[in-house]
Amino acid sequence: MKTVLSALLLSVLFFSTRVSADETILAGGCFWCMESDFEKLDGVNDVVSGFTGGKTRNPTYNGDHRGHYEAVKITYDPNVVNYQQILDHYWVNVDPFDDRGQFCDKGQSYLSAIFVASEQERVIAEQTKEAVQAQFPKQTVVTPILASTRFYPIKGNEIAHQDFYKKSPVRYKLYRWNCGRDQRLEEIWGDKASH
Repeated sequence: MKTVLSALLLSVLFFSTRVSADETILAGGCFWCMESDFEKLDGVNDVVSGFTGGKTRNPTYNGDHRGHYEAVKITYDPNVVNYQQILDHYWVNVDPFDDRGQFCDKGQSYLSAIFVASEQERVIAEQTKEAVQAQFPKQTVVTPILASTRFYPIKGNEIAHQDFYKKSPVRYKLYRWNCGRDQRLEEIWGDKASH
């Protein structure tokens, strides 16, 4: 009896002290930049670069990733930052009007997209998209809201892509500047752009 009570008490303590976390997957062009932009947001615990949205199994950066988006899986504490705030931060870090990619990166894998895992997420995502469209009535927001599919994190010998902005800060800053990301974000969003 004591063993059962001890086990029950331990499980109650474990579950009551667990850190609450939610996840979402977003595509916004280069996953190096998305990772950097989201790791700066309070309440974000982890950002993992990878691929999603395609049918090719085990996509790789230097191999076959046809049909996939470069994306990030964001783990966040909903007690600090909620899903809508995550999306508000997302919008000011992408060009929602570019139907060919993001900034200097063009092609299907660099398109922007929001991947939703529930109807509640879809409703919030649609509302934020409508708010962006209302803010820019003369332009068309092309960022789709799609059902979540399997996320493939970067792995193996391509793991250098994870945390690239920390591992190679000079190369990362040169890439970001030469790609025109921050310049375009400021052009669209003004002081709301975060970089």
